[in-house]
Amino acid sequence: MMPKERAEKSAAAMWANDNASVWLGMELVEVDEGTATLRLLIQKHHTNGHGNCHGGITFTLADSAFAFACNSRNQATVAQHNVISYTAPAKVDEVLTAIATEVSLNGRSGIYDVKVTNPEGITVAEFRGFSRTISGQHFQE
Repeated sequence: MMPKERAEKSAAAMWANDNASVWLGMELVEVDEGTATLRLLIQKHHTNGHGNCHGGITFTLADSAFAFACNSRNQATVAQHNVISYTAPAKVDEVLTAIATEVSLNGRSGIYDVKVTNPEGITVAEFRGFSRTISGQHFQE
């Protein structure tokens, strides 16, 4: 099986059970080995007391992109540690795009960077996720 096909099958299996990402309104745009792109239209219910996108929503979008990237090899993988820096506010009616990219994969441990941008290409947040592969697969190979 080619890496992209494996990534797409893994993503489909995960997406079928990813109630949080679906409920929030995320869209899985693209997935390949070690990378994933998700989008989210920011709506009023995603905002904080300042009227901007809540940081937890931005974090969740980045975390979901990270999850699809680090699970792209059909090996169950979980977050070990994550950190995020917010660099600009996101507004209602903007579509945020989160692109996760594998930086390092060594044994069971991986490092992934996720850039979250607004429609103008302005970086809203930078996220770094540290993953750990556990036992299990998303589909039988």
